[in-house]
Amino acid sequence: MSKNREIEAKTLLTKNIYEKITHSFPVKQDFVQENYYFDTPNSLLKKHQISLRIRIYADHAEQTMKVPDPNPVQKNFHEVIEINDNLTHAEAKKLVAQKHFTFQGNIGHYLNEHFKQEQKDLALFTWSKTRRILMNGPKNAELTLDATSYPDVYQDFELEIENTNPKLIGQVQQVLEYDYDFSQTSTNTNQSKIARASAHRK
Repeated sequence: MSKNREIEAKTLLTKNIYEKITHSFPVKQDFVQENYYFDTPNSLLKKHQISLRIRIYADHAEQTMKVPDPNPVQKNFHEVIEINDNLTHAEAKKLVAQKHFTFQGNIGHYLNEHFKQEQKDLALFTWSKTRRILMNGPKNAELTLDATSYPDVYQDFELEIENTNPKLIGQVQQVLEYDYDFSQTSTNTNQSKIARASAHRK
């Protein structure tokens, strides 16, 4: 289990800009992950700005919950507390196939503390599949480039710059915007992947 503060700038990109960036920096990792999203029928977690998912990789998996940070350290970028519990690949596949179950581990403990009665209604409601490329970007900051497909076959492309130093995030964002001719707007910045997966359900 891990629990950590996540500070990141997230920007949706055109396919052309995404491809230019992915061909411009050294690749650290390149892998595929399946993302399965859970909430209640009345979107209880969404109303509390919480996201809950199971991520399945080639040989392992994890359950992940992102909750609002009660004591944010900055105001310029997206900031949450992320709670992770490791799962085996087999465990995750079995849970996702059930679609409705009681979460265990530290995420289960959090749900029991905050949503004891409602957690019984949690169920899988949508999914996405992401090719994730981790790259060594400007100023040695790690870049995450995601190409994500949704149930209705819609695809989008996203840049994430995650770092514990908000100033560095801003500097790297400026370099990339200048070099690749894009900018953050209200429609392409910090857009929820879960919301996109929900909008593109079959």
